[in-house]
Amino acid sequence: MQGLLPFIFLLATVAAFFLNLLGFMRLLPLYFTLPLLFITIYLTIFSFVYRHAFKGFSRMRSRRW
Repeated sequence: MQGLLPFIFLLATVAAFFLNLLGFMRLLPLYFTLPLLFITIYLTIFSFVYRHAFKGFSRMRSRRW
């Protein structure tokens, strides 16, 4: 599911873009479509970037000083 989530957000971004085009044609209100587009773009970028985040070094054994 973790690998599928970025592509779902990518499809949601494309759908929000087309809804935004309808908003520019004044068929839908822009105050609804613009935040939706912003949120989907943010979630898409976050889901692609977060997978490659550094999670720290793992310790093989505990050291005692």
